[in-house]
Amino acid sequence: MQLILQAVSLAGAVCIMVAFVALQRRWWASEAPVYLWFNLVGALLLGVVAVADRRIGFILIEVVWAGQSVMSLMRVGRSSRTANAS
Repeated sequence: MQLILQAVSLAGAVCIMVAFVALQRRWWASEAPVYLWFNLVGALLLGVVAVADRRIGFILIEVVWAGQSVMSLMRVGRSSRTANAS
């Protein structure tokens, strides 16, 4: 089980680091769905590990991170639908 949690943790960290590097190098914009999805998946994966390890501080960080990603994806989706309707 520990090996699985390590793999999940590594995958989550890689997702968030890829998004961060891509944003800093201006390969992706902060409103780009791909950036937001990488952040969401990374936060969810790290959140699973935080819950399994019962790390309250990390659980809080990942809940806020994932929540912000979801809200941003919804905002981007709404603005995309509005632009397409025009």
